[in-house]
Amino acid sequence: MLVNHGVAADPWTLGRVLSEDPEIHPTALVRASDFGRYTYLGPRSHVAESVIGDYGYAMGDNQIAHALIGKFANIATGVRINPPNHPSWRATHHHFTYRSRSYGLSLDDDDGIFQWRAQDRVEIGHDVWLGHGAVVMPGVTVGTGAAVGSGAVVTKDVPPFAIVVGVPARVLRFRVDARTSERLQQIAWWDWNPEQIDAALNDFRLLTAVEFAEKYGD
Repeated sequence: MLVNHGVAADPWTLGRVLSEDPEIHPTALVRASDFGRYTYLGPRSHVAESVIGDYGYAMGDNQIAHALIGKFANIATGVRINPPNHPSWRATHHHFTYRSRSYGLSLDDDDGIFQWRAQDRVEIGHDVWLGHGAVVMPGVTVGTGAAVGSGAVVTKDVPPFAIVVGVPARVLRFRVDARTSERLQQIAWWDWNPEQIDAALNDFRLLTAVEFAEKYGD
């Protein structure tokens, strides 16, 4: 008998079927966030004040805050979206100036810092792939169809269908040519209903992005 010790299986290897109700791992922590249909949040993840659209998944050990994430998001293990900035204009970066009560100090916590962080939102488009350990910094927009390489640190906006890698992340190439990118965004298959997606499943499997755009575009 083959036995694997200490290996965390992902939800699909066990034949699990996701549903209209989000599946949140028991070890994950979620605060003031919305999840769409057929979504999955993996173990030890933290999500705060964010939206994850239909069919999105985050595999585990993810930290996501103040983010608007589109449909069909592909978020690998260890991805961090919108890590909190610190008040570098002050004499110290440390928590004690704004989490003052935690350190037994006399002033109330500084709500202004938390409001500043909440306003510096991240936006992730539809069908974006964020590779293992990638970091998306505050205020960044990642365009629809983009891919962020493992370990990349995204400090500026990423165009639709771009592949970015490195620290700081830079555009390596684009997944498709400009015409195909435009046509796929016009088709907006991520807004199709489940019946439409199922009917086109073989085409999703067998056609290239260019062929798909030619078949379903105007």
